[in-house]
Amino acid sequence: MLNPGAGFWYNLLMVDERILRARVLRESGYSIKSIAHQLNAAQSSVSLWVRSVVLTEEQLLALKSNTHNPETIEKRRTSRLKSELAKRTVIIEAARNEIDNISNRELWLIGTALYWAEGAKTQSTVQFSNGDSRMIQLMMRYFREVCMVDERKLRAGIHIHEHLDTKAAELHWQSITSIAKDKFYPTYNKPNKSSKNKRNSLPLGVCDVYVLDARLLRMITGWTIGIYESAMLAEHYSPAKFSN
Repeated sequence: MLNPGAGFWYNLLMVDERILRARVLRESGYSIKSIAHQLNAAQSSVSLWVRSVVLTEEQLLALKSNTHNPETIEKRRTSRLKSELAKRTVIIEAARNEIDNISNRELWLIGTALYWAEGAKTQSTVQFSNGDSRMIQLMMRYFREVCMVDERKLRAGIHIHEHLDTKAAELHWQSITSIAKDKFYPTYNKPNKSSKNKRNSLPLGVCDVYVLDARLLRMITGWTIGIYESAMLAEHYSPAKFSN
């Protein structure tokens, strides 16, 4: 016959004491979650220990109102947002680390695809417009290092809502593009006709980069056609590749 040691009886007494404390707290109107926290126990265990305790209507109402008061709701919301942010950050960082050094060929394809999406196609000159500083920086590398654009052919312009800081925008885009100040067209101040939120979404306005080269525009057009045709070849195209 097994002879339980002192540790066995100690643990048994500790469990009995926690059960007793849990029941006392529950009878006083505490929530399962609060009791579990105080006793450092699992909520499932506490629920089992106190399942025979019947709460009064006042206690049930108090527990219900506590879960719906503004402070509790805000705490839950903040906790949920932190959790979602952490999950998003993990995914973003993992994806970011998948990108290695970008070769000149890759920069050529990226820049051409961006121009395909955001560049002007109906004019006789190259024009790329965007309010994202990083995208403008990338396109300046594309023009200078891939397209080998002569600096004398580069121009820029800014359009910005009239209530925003025009001077700060001009200094910002001059720095981002490294295009000389005298190569910028006069800034266009847009009237404030749209909603306030929309007007404030681009505090530095939008930068237009021009390359005065009709031949380059035709080359970029040809590259976009080549990218499409190559990407859509039957032996390469697999719509299900990234499906879940």
